[in-house]
Amino acid sequence: MLKHFISVSGFTLLSRVTGLFRDLATAAVLGAGLIADAFFVALRLPNHFRAIFSEGAFNAAFIPAFTRLHEAAGVAAARRFADNVWTTMLIVQTLVLGIALTFMPQVVTLLAPGFAADPEKFALAVTLTRITFPYLFFITLVTLVSGVLNGVERFAAAAGAPILLNVAIVAALALAFLFPSAAHAAAWGVAAAGVLELALVYGDAHRAGIAPRLARPRLDDDMRTFLKALGPAVIGSAGVQIALFADTIIASLLPTGAVSSIYYADRLYQLPIGVIALAAGTVVLPEMSRLIAANRDAAAHAAQNRTLMLALALGAPCMVAFLIVPDLIMSALFGRGAFTAADAQAAGAVLAAYAFGLPAIVAIPALVASFRARLDTATPAVASLIGIAVNVALKIALAGDMGAPGLALATAVGAWVNGGLLYILAIRKQWTAPDGALGRTLVAVAVACVALAVAAYAAQQFAEPWIVTLPRLQAIIHLAIVAGVGALVYGATLLGGLKALRVPIPLRRR
Repeated sequence: MLKHFISVSGFTLLSRVTGLFRDLATAAVLGAGLIADAFFVALRLPNHFRAIFSEGAFNAAFIPAFTRLHEAAGVAAARRFADNVWTTMLIVQTLVLGIALTFMPQVVTLLAPGFAADPEKFALAVTLTRITFPYLFFITLVTLVSGVLNGVERFAAAAGAPILLNVAIVAALALAFLFPSAAHAAAWGVAAAGVLELALVYGDAHRAGIAPRLARPRLDDDMRTFLKALGPAVIGSAGVQIALFADTIIASLLPTGAVSSIYYADRLYQLPIGVIALAAGTVVLPEMSRLIAANRDAAAHAAQNRTLMLALALGAPCMVAFLIVPDLIMSALFGRGAFTAADAQAAGAVLAAYAFGLPAIVAIPALVASFRARLDTATPAVASLIGIAVNVALKIALAGDMGAPGLALATAVGAWVNGGLLYILAIRKQWTAPDGALGRTLVAVAVACVALAVAAYAAQQFAEPWIVTLPRLQAIIHLAIVAGVGALVYGATLLGGLKALRVPIPLRRR
């Protein structure tokens, strides 16, 4: 399990690092104005639908079903099931793509109504979204093939595929002079990435002899079980995306730049989520599914606890950094080209608001595995919808006074509601069993976070008088000093606390 976690988190980290370079290039070229707002809406729309129908709901329903078939009925039965789902997905996604391309002005009006007041921004958003939307077709198929690979414990290609999106956008921006605008270039980079990602994962599946093939769609018992789990999973994933849709809708009604501020803050916020939470969920779900199928519930709960320990220990320092030095982070990473100091301050305020929900967000994939490993997708859907209801209500209440940071703060509160409900329900069903090591880890992490906050604040104040005398790279050097000091203090305090409390290293094989 540790090997798979490291593999997934390593490739995901590489994906996020290349994503950071992508965002640096995007910020320098597009800035945070009209063109950037239009492109980010065009990028968000296919990603919203992808998260609803593919990565979120599909993985929740497909991976446990495929894993159980693979373990209980053999490779042939699992392959027939995958072929059936593959063909069905091809048909459905072709229909969705045709409808979306035809009615794209109506789609953009629905999801970014504020753009209608600016004809230039609206027209550009419609054009760019027509270019990016085919990415949904390809990435949905990528998700299916990735599920097959994960089900047989091949994680590398699926974890590395998102790197191609970042590479494609950066390459397209470098060739922006060939397109009507840099935003058009970036949009075509998104479309090309879908093709490249599908080629990567399908090639790996083909080499392993498990690539899905076309087959006559059949509504057999395995397909009925899959669809029965998929329905609630779609509702649950849709709930999360409803909150993101609300962000886009409300931000489009705010002054120009709000959509971009949310985008840049969210990209940094997604860095620990992608590296930690995604890796945790990707590894722990098939692991728990196998163990529960073998009636080894205690071992499944132990795996879940180890995953939670590692996820919280790695996610907590990111939360502290986003709260203590958000403006410095934004200035150091994006403060060049068309991205101004005012843009950095606006995005930093959004990042700080997002930070409050980070511990809950990184824990949710491990918590939800208690249910999905048992093919219960309805309970997580209910918990998600309750969290989203709180989230959207707070967005409406806070956006008027707080603007974009209010939207982010509502997201953070909704995450805590969702995570808290999942934990309570899992305890009541006896589908999770937190142990003493997990509790002691939380104490050690909390103490280390306090030490980190004090050290980061002190390092920022101590270095500032000297930093302002430098001729260039002030923000980057300032952030490097704060990050270096903070990492040393947090790491030393956490390891000392774990040792003092006699906590084994998370995910270590015993």
